[in-house]
Amino acid sequence: MQALLFLLALLWPPEAGAEEIIGGVESKPHSRPYMAHLTITTKQGFTASCGGFLINPQFVMTAAHCKGREITVTLGAHDVSKKESTQQKIKVAKQIAHPSYSFYSNLHDIMLLKLQKKAKVTASVDVISLPSPSDFINPGKVCRAAGWGRTGVTEPTSDKLREVKLRIMTKAACKNYEHYDYNFQVCVGSPSKIRSAYKGDSGGPLVCAGVAHGIVSYGRIDAKPPAVFTRISPYVPWINLVIRGK
Repeated sequence: MQALLFLLALLWPPEAGAEEIIGGVESKPHSRPYMAHLTITTKQGFTASCGGFLINPQFVMTAAHCKGREITVTLGAHDVSKKESTQQKIKVAKQIAHPSYSFYSNLHDIMLLKLQKKAKVTASVDVISLPSPSDFINPGKVCRAAGWGRTGVTEPTSDKLREVKLRIMTKAACKNYEHYDYNFQVCVGSPSKIRSAYKGDSGGPLVCAGVAHGIVSYGRIDAKPPAVFTRISPYVPWINLVIRGK
């Protein structure tokens, strides 16, 4: 098996990073109002970061491997090194990882964060739509990922939100990932292009035509595409149950 980086499996401290955007561009400030920046205190006491996205005024979606002792969500941010007037910082009241999430295979790498209070919807803070359970994103489509992760394997994480265009690949393109499951995961990024989500981007969305279809999960340690994203559509019934408090 190729050497893989199970992104944030140990929730890297900030100097090590977690997934980020490689080969992308800086986003237009506040053009992605659903984006969330997660500041995580790990069980070991380190500070780490992940991405996420607002799907309901009181719920943020992210990756299950971004779980920590406590999490603070920043909404409405472009430059996370600054205190922007658009930002809303809200602590997480409850971390709800999918009950079937596996640390070892990274299957079912999806988590909902219930915020201590509802976010105020503004021009810079808003929700993003989810697919229907039957809306299975197909290979060939070009989508976008965004995050504050590293801009290169040896580069630091980005203070400003960046985004990258990524192509949905066939399941054969991810055959070297031992636990890849086409029914629950999306193979993302053409091997012929140096474009990828990388360390620090974990938990961020894969957005196709304005709908969040995937969640940044894991990839190779050298950041060579394709990477594996969690497919959202199979989890929509579970998501709705969690939001309704069931």
